[in-house]
Amino acid sequence: MTVRFASTSTDELFFHTFEFCDYDNRVRLNGRSRIITLELSKLDKVVEKPAEEMSYPELWATFFQYLTDKSKRGIINDIVKKERGIAMASEVLYTVSQDEIEEMRQLSELKYELDMQSRMVYAKETAREEGINIGERRKEQEFINLLKSGKSPDEIIKDFGG
Repeated sequence: MTVRFASTSTDELFFHTFEFCDYDNRVRLNGRSRIITLELSKLDKVVEKPAEEMSYPELWATFFQYLTDKSKRGIINDIVKKERGIAMASEVLYTVSQDEIEEMRQLSELKYELDMQSRMVYAKETAREEGINIGERRKEQEFINLLKSGKSPDEIIKDFGG
């Protein structure tokens, strides 16, 4: 079986339907498998039309292409009002977006809590190490003071707790 793919079409149409066929054996699949393409880059003229004048494929293609374009919010709202299926799709997208926003908020909150716990552990470790260092320096200073006092090694050991 030979598979042939065409690049972006050169016509003005943005909506194309392709069917699979086996060219080597001259067998068509007769609509059992179909590819529908929307060349969204060709919608510049379509989006300028009022929603009432758009065909069904034009409505969907414009919705997909310009949904997040704030400058096209008016036409998108008109399309959503005109076509019930697009309105349902828009609602699903909104719900999914809200769910993602909530999930990101929860992840952010969890990250903040973990960061705070990590900072607390680090602060405790640092304070503990600093406390140990201070204690060691005090003992060293006590030992030096005992040495300077002129006491004998046996007295120093006894006084130092050895």
